[in-house]
Amino acid sequence: MELTTCLWFDGNALDAAKHYISTFPNATLGMTVPYDPSNEHGNPGSVMTVEFTILWQKFLGLNGGPQFPHSCAVSFMIPCKTQAEMDHYYEKLSAIPKAEQCWWVCDQFGISWQIIPDRFLELMKSGEKEKSGNLMKKMMQMKRLNIADIEKAYNE
Repeated sequence: MELTTCLWFDGNALDAAKHYISTFPNATLGMTVPYDPSNEHGNPGSVMTVEFTILWQKFLGLNGGPQFPHSCAVSFMIPCKTQAEMDHYYEKLSAIPKAEQCWWVCDQFGISWQIIPDRFLELMKSGEKEKSGNLMKKMMQMKRLNIADIEKAYNE
């Protein structure tokens, strides 16, 4: 059995899936299913669902309509090893600069992402409570995280 995340879209599920597979390495686009003419909820022939996989996680994009917009109450964490990797995801996924805070961004489809350096998680698990606390205080003031700034904040 595998867990699949279903993301509800308002007509742009295929566009979102194509954007995500162009953003993430080894991502794949799967099967698309059109709306059947007998289905009263969609335009016949338009995409009803699209399957895609990013970072080994399966997703189903469903064009269900405007009833359920996305919220930042649900987000997807992207662990990053390098600053270049983080910068790539910031560039590709941050469509609303005013929504950026710490490692959180929101893309043009309303999906929230957390771009987080592996090093941050290592430092927070170090057991150095004072250093970890200082790092959290500094990080909460940052918009886009920078690995060098995280190291500096931790060591102050």
